[in-house]
Amino acid sequence: MSMLVKLSGTEFDSMVDRGAFDGLEPKKIELIRGELRFMSPAGPIHDDLIRYLTNWSVRSTSEEVCSVQVQSGFVCHDDRPEPDILWLKPRRYGSTRPSAADALLLIEVADSSLASDLQEKAEIYAEAGVVEYWVVDIPNRRIHVMSDIQSRLYQSITIHTTSDRISPQCHRAAILPIAELFDFD
Repeated sequence: MSMLVKLSGTEFDSMVDRGAFDGLEPKKIELIRGELRFMSPAGPIHDDLIRYLTNWSVRSTSEEVCSVQVQSGFVCHDDRPEPDILWLKPRRYGSTRPSAADALLLIEVADSSLASDLQEKAEIYAEAGVVEYWVVDIPNRRIHVMSDIQSRLYQSITIHTTSDRISPQCHRAAILPIAELFDFD
């Protein structure tokens, strides 16, 4: 007989604090809908886009605008995803993990995880109240921008291609040229 054990966010946090996942490969583990999800290792394009977005985020903002975190733990009710890029309200987060109330912009870079990032993760982030969520769609070289939460769902979903330049709602001066982002060939 097999049994599926669902974990709460508090139980997961306690396991992390006690080192329950130390030594496990792959290292990236998320708690999604009560289930432990082991993330596949990222490929070179995924890593390159995260590096580009991290540099763009830091160059385009200041410590007064936001705190930029990369692939860090994040609290969404009982879920514990690890988004690729987070723009958070400007403060230190040493004593607690940031939550949706702290998020100004959340970015996931998606290749093999595209369907999950556009559906399941979008639902989780909207339910938790993440005001703006971007999915960098590697296979199609575009960015899905989600905002305007109503009834716990994103109502505004726009798709931007390499001919576009976009900016987060929280800091319109930060302009991302999508063609430059995908210029990794």
